[in-house]
Amino acid sequence: MDIFDALTLAGGLSLFLFGMSLMGQALERRAGGQLRSLLERLTAGKLTGLLTGLGVTAVIQSSSATTVMVVGFVNSGLMTLKQAINIIMGANIGTTVTAWVLSLAGIDSGNVFVQLLKPSSFTPVLAVIGIVFYMFCKSAKKKDTGMILLGFATLMFGMETMSGAVSSLRDVPAFRQMFVLFTNPVLGVLAGAVLTAVIQSSSASVGILQALAATGQVSYGAAVPIIMGQNIGTCVTAMLSSVGANKNARRAALVHLSFNVIGTAVWLTVFCLLRSLLHPALLDEPASLPGIAVSHSLFNLLCTLLMLPLSGFLERLVTALVPDARQPEVFEELDERLFATPSIALERCHAVAASMAETAAASLKESLASLRDGSPDLAASIRDKEDRTDHYEDILGTYLVTLSTRQIGEADSREAAKLLKLISDFERIADHAVNILESAEELREKEIRFTDAALGELATISRAVSDILDLSLSAFLQNDLSAAAKVEPLEQVIDQLKEQLRTRHILRMQKGNCTIDAGFTWLDLLTNLERTADHCSNIAGCLIDAAHDTMNLHQSLREVRSGSEAFQERYLEYLRRYALT
Repeated sequence: MDIFDALTLAGGLSLFLFGMSLMGQALERRAGGQLRSLLERLTAGKLTGLLTGLGVTAVIQSSSATTVMVVGFVNSGLMTLKQAINIIMGANIGTTVTAWVLSLAGIDSGNVFVQLLKPSSFTPVLAVIGIVFYMFCKSAKKKDTGMILLGFATLMFGMETMSGAVSSLRDVPAFRQMFVLFTNPVLGVLAGAVLTAVIQSSSASVGILQALAATGQVSYGAAVPIIMGQNIGTCVTAMLSSVGANKNARRAALVHLSFNVIGTAVWLTVFCLLRSLLHPALLDEPASLPGIAVSHSLFNLLCTLLMLPLSGFLERLVTALVPDARQPEVFEELDERLFATPSIALERCHAVAASMAETAAASLKESLASLRDGSPDLAASIRDKEDRTDHYEDILGTYLVTLSTRQIGEADSREAAKLLKLISDFERIADHAVNILESAEELREKEIRFTDAALGELATISRAVSDILDLSLSAFLQNDLSAAAKVEPLEQVIDQLKEQLRTRHILRMQKGNCTIDAGFTWLDLLTNLERTADHCSNIAGCLIDAAHDTMNLHQSLREVRSGSEAFQERYLEYLRRYALT
């Protein structure tokens, strides 16, 4: 093997790792919706968690990424430690998919149909299809499909390049002796662990092992310990990601390490006993690409079968290793670890935005109640909710902007833009709630009294604002476009109510029934109620825009108001419902 072979090997390895990363990212973007649905079905059930971890890892082609994501979930309070254990076990099985795909390169047959299954036969076709999809299709999904095919083609080309570069080593005695050295189980495990820790991907390290095995110099006796070590090396990523996380997140990362260390220790002991007592001839045979895939899958399945019934023991073990702190646990609403899977990170943003929306709506309704109830507890609750919505706006805005700079799918990009627009409206609703509270406090401090007529009118517009708030909140939380369509006609009625109530109050002041001070507070209340309705209209309009893939809110609202029989019917219905006496 000369310097040019070494350069070819380095280039092939680079292409292999790049292709794997490219394909994994494109797969994640393409399957973002499916990943979110998998997340929604998470339960504490062992089998469900196991299948979820398997499915997610099979999609994103990285158990390390899945485990980092799980650490982020636990750190955010989105997942319990018990759920995390089952998902981590499933991830170890899901990561074996890559080895099976790469093993196709080892197909050797004169049959033309069998030859077509070799990557060297169909990869060029996939590359051509991929570049056509990527360069000439406008659909983001088709572009992602093209990127998946191009990533796979790059990965397989890198694999073929590595195999070709090391092919000359089959006749080098020193190379054979190196792998004879690795038949020492401890050295084999260490070699696999170090290699995987460096490149931070067990799938990639298995692929490298398969490329070396193509020389025929790697025996099963050397390959199996290396495969076992790779499962330990892949824990490095999760352990690093847990630095600075809360105790349960650190426990989740430690579960990954404990699971693999215990599994490796047990099955390595069994392997050594079998080799010493039975001396199976298979261990001296050259390892094939499919054989390595089988060994990788079998080892991970055996580890899972061993540890799945012991998940409770794992939980107690890591709890003992990372004891409870004296201070209460603090969860991070939005964890940067979730950036590893942008579609899941976006789902978490939506969950936090939902909490923000509910908090803002609750604060506004409490502020309406404060007009009747002047308790200090209610006032403190309203101000606390306003502070929380400010906090939500800060963290969501920063997180969504950072997320938008990453490679995410077109649908996810639209969703991120939608949430960025909505959070400002939710924050402003909470601000108006505090303004209404301050008006209520001013009324009590100055002992201002509204007339019975004014109180009746205030109750009518408050009821209308409460209803439009419920409609917009339901439209956002459930993505209900029918509820969103009902918001704009009600907003128009509230605009008219505001003008009517202002005019009526001016007339009462002219007759001497109301004071100037009462008039100022009255106008402040009407302004805050009407602007709350405006923000509800913005929320509904943004949801309708997103559903129709447009971003022009004012044009959409104009179109809703004009020429729609349904709009007119709802408008007239609301006029009757909130008619003034």
